[in-house]
Amino acid sequence: MSKYQYETLKVDILEGGIAHVQLNRPKKLNAFNDQMVFRQINDDFDINCVVVSGNGRMFTAGLDLTESSISALPTSIDAARSAYRTRSFIKDFQDSFNAIEDCAKPVIAAIHQACIGAGVDLVTACDIRYCSKDAYFCVKEVDVGLAADVGSLQRLPKVIGNHSLVRELCFTGRPLFADEALSCGLVNKVLDTQEQVLAEALKLARVIASKSPVAVLGTKHLLNYSRDHSVAEGLSYTVTWNQAMLQTEDIPVSVQGYITKKPPVYSKL
Repeated sequence: MSKYQYETLKVDILEGGIAHVQLNRPKKLNAFNDQMVFRQINDDFDINCVVVSGNGRMFTAGLDLTESSISALPTSIDAARSAYRTRSFIKDFQDSFNAIEDCAKPVIAAIHQACIGAGVDLVTACDIRYCSKDAYFCVKEVDVGLAADVGSLQRLPKVIGNHSLVRELCFTGRPLFADEALSCGLVNKVLDTQEQVLAEALKLARVIASKSPVAVLGTKHLLNYSRDHSVAEGLSYTVTWNQAMLQTEDIPVSVQGYITKKPPVYSKL
């Protein structure tokens, strides 16, 4: 039996150290109910890259308000105590999405049809996004009476770099279709069908998984750090990081592969 057993997620471990994580609630349009898997993947040394997709006719309809723990938030106690408990709930839910960004392994989102609400939180926490030509993205929280609170408002501006467009999307809840998502940089490839999107994402994952895991995890970590710091701070931190990581065996293994024209074989992390 697979060690990845989740009620609403299907996880397949593929050859080459690739994890394929499927949102697997097709009858409920893959609506979220607070279950995430990326902390476990982060600690799995057999995995080098991750692809996330949705099973069924859409990527995800967002948060399932009928089953989420949001329905259990306290309402009959002192306002201050209620607010404090709500804070804990929001933080826990944020952490489930932060785990995608914090995962040492690159995460590729393969998106088809609708990606709504918490789906935007999810894919903006991923490293790379491909979508089908029928895909659309919608920061829908404004239409259910709240400000998005688990990542879209923080990550989307940094992903696409256009604050005016981000504000339009978040203030109105309007859909962002595939062609516009490509032009603004939310996705970097649009394919015709769901099947083609997944195939292309898995193809990319195989390329990434073939690289030095030390180099890949370091690249992701340093990119994330540098995004949130100045150039000078990012360079200074890289000095500290690489003074240890340059001692890896992967460098001579890579050089030997280049000299012999044979694909290098790297040890697990």
